[in-house]
Parts: sequence; structure tokens; C-alpha cells
Amino acid sequence: MRALGKTGVQVSEYCLGAMMFGAWGNADHDDSVRIIHRALDAGINFIDTADVYSAGESEEIVGKALRDRRDDVVLATKFFAPMGDDPNKRGGSRRWIMREVEASLQRLGTDHIDLYQIHRPADGTDLDETLGALSDLVHQGKVRYVGHSTWPAELIVEAQWVSEARNRERFRCEQPPYSVMMRGIERAVLPTCAKYGIGVIVWSPLAGGLLTGRHRKGQPTPADSRVARGFGSQRQSEAQQRAHERRLDLVEELVVVAEGAGVSLTHLAHAFVLEHPAVTSAIIGPRTMEQLDDALAGVEVRLDTATLDAIDEIMAPGTDVSAGDPWQPPGLASAARRSARA
Repeated sequence: MRALGKTGVQVSEYCLGAMMFGAWGNADHDDSVRIIHRALDAGINFIDTADVYSAGESEEIVGKALRDRRDDVVLATKFFAPMGDDPNKRGGSRRWIMREVEASLQRLGTDHIDLYQIHRPADGTDLDETLGALSDLVHQGKVRYVGHSTWPAELIVEAQWVSEARNRERFRCEQPPYSVMMRGIERAVLPTCAKYGIGVIVWSPLAGGLLTGRHRKGQPTPADSRVARGFGSQRQSEAQQRAHERRLDLVEELVVVAEGAGVSLTHLAHAFVLEHPAVTSAIIGPRTMEQLDDALAGVEVRLDTATLDAIDEIMAPGTDVSAGDPWQPPGLASAARRSARA
């Protein structure tokens, strides 16, 4: 168990991610429930889902699994992504937050959410608008703590300042991408979270499945993998394809490091992210019982200094080899970078 920032809440080093429960992954509800129960029985007490995962189906499955075990779990979910064609069924407005939290509570079959997170930055929405609504939910008892996901360091700091200036609830947790291939958050996001006592639960420690050892240079992509089904790869453009090829090159080098350490590539990848002192939990996202059991088998793995140094030689600290997140900072848009022309 590790402390979730300065909240006083203790959570397991592995957080069970529920994105693959439902139509996006495992559509068998009974099997998904069994996987969740297996994780709880193994000592995991932290579950993360989101309203958008399989259009709410993931939350429904988690709700079924926790029907008689709700008090044993720190339950996290997220809002922000589109939940329909209506432009107001998304984002960080008070109108949407107050409506969508009720839908998530119903799907999860609970009267409160332990950690309610905004899934991405809500561009164009006043931070005080979002924090005001989330603070009211905390005061109403529907939410215990609030967090954000995939926020840059400068926005994390701004949100802390807004909370202090406006007497709002503080964001207590960040959920960023982090893996051997995605180390950019080491530059500012992780130090910022440590400075403000913010917990960190990292997503995609296996780099969208590339760090499972199933994806090798020159070999066909496994048909049942996340990459083949379009999760975590983003290979639509030529630039993204080049990034993907570079990631496969890294896999070949990392396989050698894992073999030298006497561990599987999956276990090396999970242990790597948990080495950082600012990281609270690593989100594992199994689709099958076999994938869960494989992750659980590596829970005791710790990497020695020589192994960590070898990883640093392959992938420098603070650098990314990324195919791109669907959300990009608005400052990167061409309209924000170029003067208006007649």
C-alpha cells in the first residue's frame, strides 16, 4: 500500500484499470466481474474507470462487481469525454459535471465516488467553473476527492492557485501516461505533483501493450492485441508510423535488459514506473484473467540500480517516443502559432 498524495488514503501499488471491461475489450460481463474479484482477492483495493469507457458499460460492470464489496475499494472514475452528439454532453462545465456525476453514480451502483477526475484539460472553460462544481460535489458527499488526468505541469499549478484564491477543493491526484517509452512527465509533472502533495496514478505503463513482449520487430502484430484493435497505437499518419517503428526498436533493446534482470518485459515495465518516488500506483488494464495473473505475478519485482541505469541508456530520462495523445495543448495548433494574414 502507498499513500494517495496527502489525502491519508492508502491504495495498492497496482490500480485495476477497467477500460477493457465492456465492448472495447471483454464484452462478457460475468467474466469481467470474475477478473475484478480476482484482483480484489489478490489485494488490489483501487479501481479506476471512466464514463466514456464503452459508453458507460465499464462503469456498469464495475458496479456489478462491487455490489457486496463497495466499502473495500477506493473507487475512481472520470468525466470530460463526449457522451453523445450534444456538445453540452462533455467537458468541464458545471452543467455537465452535475448531470454526469449522477449518471456515473447510477451506473456504478453507489452513493459516492472516492476519486472523481476530469479526463483531460477543458480548454475554454474557466478553472473556477470546474473546481466550483467539483467542490460542491465534495460538500454534498457525492465525491470524496477530485483529480485530473493528463494535465501539463503549468495547469496543475494554476489549479492549485485557483483553489487557494477561491477557497475551492484542491485536486488531489493526477493520472498521466508513464512508461519506459513515455518519460516526459519526469521533467515537470512528477516534480510538481510531489511539491504539492498530489498523488499520481499512471496509465499505460505497458505503452499500449508494446511492452508485453508480444510485439517484436519484423513480426506480425498479434491479432488480439490492443495495437491491432487501435488502442494506444495512433498509427494513422506517416509520423505516427515512424514513432511506432522507433518504439519497436526500443522493445528489442529492452528485451535484452529484461533478460539480464531475469524478469519478463511486462514485469520490468510495471516495476520501472513504480520506482519513481512520486508515483503512487500503476494502472494495469487486463482484458483476460491470464493478463491479470501475469501482472500479479510481478508485483514483488524491484529493479536494481544496474537495470535502471541500462534503461536510462536506452531511453533518456524526461524524453518521449510517442505516437501522440488525442488531446494536444491548444498552443500547438497552427492558429495559435502563426500571425493572422489577410
